[in-house]
Amino acid sequence: MKQLPQKLLPMACALALLAGCAHIGADTHPAQRRDPATVQLPADIKLAREGWPEAQWWTAYHDDQLNALMLGALASGPSLEVAAARTGSARAALSRSAADVGIDVSTYANANRQRYSGTGLFPAPIGGAYFTSETLRLDVHYNFDWWGKNRAQVAAAIGSLNADRAAYAEAEQLLAAQIAQSYFRLQGGWARMANLDQLAAAQQALVRDKERRIARGLATADEQRAAESELSLIGKQQAQLDADIGHEREALRALAGADNTALADLKPQAAADVPHALPARLGIELLARRPDLQAARWKVESSLSSIDAAKAAFYPDINLTGSIGLDTIKVENLLQAASRTFYLGPTLTLPLFDSRRLDAQLDSARSARDERIAEYNAAIVDAVREVAQDGVQLRGIERQIAQQDAATGAARAQLASAKARFDHGLADNSALLAARMALFKQQDADLYLRQVQRLAEVALTNALGGGYREQAPLATVIK
Repeated sequence: MKQLPQKLLPMACALALLAGCAHIGADTHPAQRRDPATVQLPADIKLAREGWPEAQWWTAYHDDQLNALMLGALASGPSLEVAAARTGSARAALSRSAADVGIDVSTYANANRQRYSGTGLFPAPIGGAYFTSETLRLDVHYNFDWWGKNRAQVAAAIGSLNADRAAYAEAEQLLAAQIAQSYFRLQGGWARMANLDQLAAAQQALVRDKERRIARGLATADEQRAAESELSLIGKQQAQLDADIGHEREALRALAGADNTALADLKPQAAADVPHALPARLGIELLARRPDLQAARWKVESSLSSIDAAKAAFYPDINLTGSIGLDTIKVENLLQAASRTFYLGPTLTLPLFDSRRLDAQLDSARSARDERIAEYNAAIVDAVREVAQDGVQLRGIERQIAQQDAATGAARAQLASAKARFDHGLADNSALLAARMALFKQQDADLYLRQVQRLAEVALTNALGGGYREQAPLATVIK
């Protein structure tokens, strides 16, 4: 048989490898990622100030109680444990994938004693005798990874880890927003309860005034019953508000992971007015400031690397395995040169007859990519919607507060006029009490709107990323 010319041997080997490759199906209609730079708010959605939240945005309220709750919860909040566990699992998966890259070295040691059958394959003196075998070996395995399969799997694992790191930041951001909103609802409930107590006291004084007027024939029993009915309604509001306060306190306790006494020192605290802001443009900055968008982006990157790994599986896989060691049947000869063993051999795997499984793996990877891209696109749309809706709501609340301030001011002026008339004997006590109660009712509406405003501020802060900035990603290439 005529031998191939030596210069044609590499070409023949290359043709043999290509012949062993499985056919890679075309990627039809791949999903397209939305460009975050194109997403913007409508021009008519604006607030008085422009800007993004600071990292510790809650400190702007100058509330030491709120600051302490935040620091404690973010250090050991129960809801963060799940996110931390997922990040740990992703790190372990990365370690497993990285272990397949490069050289794998292991040691092997074995000692055994065996009696060979006297009527078996080996005749005497081996048959019927006992022998002890000792082996000490160093095994080396190297995967050339010519097509980048292992590197792509590592890149996919890194993408998953980066996504989980962003998801942890998202959990922190959500926890901070939930604590702030729960705290403001609790403080708002306390403030409204204090105002409602004053309203109830004024209504009770009005009931007593009606009783005195009835005794003098200056009022009817119907007027007293109407005043008592109004007092009962105020009592009902107090009961409901008290239940709401207790509910919110327990919700806050659970969020902060506190024990039964940790929230006992919380006291009513007037929140400082914080000038809220909305950026004039979102675009790519929103992607960098929303951890959920970063998590979605890294999931897409991970899925793309998984596709690269699935494609690389269609090509032949070449590994090199070798070992060097000592082997003997007598312990005293183990370290002698004659006991040396050596092995070196390449392994070639051709996926020529495995195309159905490889096609299924590639189709699955492509479907996962399309799903991740669809989730990413939806997350961008939802993020812009949340910012827009929260901005519109906050702007609407500002307008309501302006109108409510006018109503409260009018009630306060009416009370001052009623008091002046009462002091000059031009009005009775019932008119003064009615004016005072009217002011308390307007103050309750004002307190409620201020509470809603703070909740809307926190919602907008959360929608803008809560002060998050894009984290430096882990290296995506392992050399």
